[in-house]
Amino acid sequence: MSLLIRSFVALALTVSLPLAAAPMHSQFLPPDDLTLRDAEPEQQQLLQVTDYSVVVGAQRQSNQQPIPVTSPLMIRLKGKSLNKGATISQVLVNFDGESKSLKKPVYDDKSKTLTLFYPLAQYRVVIDLLRNDTVYVQFLSYANGHIWADLHTGSTRSR
Repeated sequence: MSLLIRSFVALALTVSLPLAAAPMHSQFLPPDDLTLRDAEPEQQQLLQVTDYSVVVGAQRQSNQQPIPVTSPLMIRLKGKSLNKGATISQVLVNFDGESKSLKKPVYDDKSKTLTLFYPLAQYRVVIDLLRNDTVYVQFLSYANGHIWADLHTGSTRSR
């Protein structure tokens, strides 16, 4: 077999192999200094945001004393799944101005909803991203219990 044909066959085999274990948007992950992501993710959900709505709620539970009044702030994201096997249909981004620690991201298979929690101080950043860029939502879960979720833009050129 000539070198040209062998090279072509090798290239064809390489291209036909499944992609490596890296998630589709792995370039947006921070360094993995603790090797928490050393294996292939068990689950990956990747969504390109196409629509969003802001929900500012108010609730008062009248059966408790003293009567707590809360005003949850949430952004509901909808879009299209980008990776094979993804089932995500919406993302709820909750903002918390009171807790000292945030809840972990949760993906509910039944409702196809990813719920994220951010500090209230991040609200303006998230809204600016949604207004000015194409935004992606990424959720990865690993066998060791590690979970990663983020909102990120695509790569853009500086002006």
